[in-house]
Amino acid sequence: MSEGVVVGVTNWMQMFRWIVKLIRDDFGIDEKGLTRTAVLEEIGLAPEQLEQVLDFIREGFEVQFPEDTLDEAIHLEDLCMLVSWMKGFYKKPDFVTDEFEARCRSLNPIPA
Repeated sequence: MSEGVVVGVTNWMQMFRWIVKLIRDDFGIDEKGLTRTAVLEEIGLAPEQLEQVLDFIREGFEVQFPEDTLDEAIHLEDLCMLVSWMKGFYKKPDFVTDEFEARCRSLNPIPA
């Protein structure tokens, strides 16, 4: 994946497309299975590869994920919405509990 901060992603739809391209290009996963409702643990990546996806997102978008992010973000869309929210591109996703929000905010300067 390209190094450095990602530019040009300014909304959740672009974020989703960026994450799909990352998974497709870097891990060889067929894009047909990378739908919004795809369960992250069932898209064909090993747990270590899912962690690598989070690492690429962490580096590219300068965000930090709490340890249990993959327990909270179940679907591909959840991950997209979570990162978009942390970057200020989208409202707080419905699946984000108060406790998880507090952990995210303790690691990131999330806009109100």
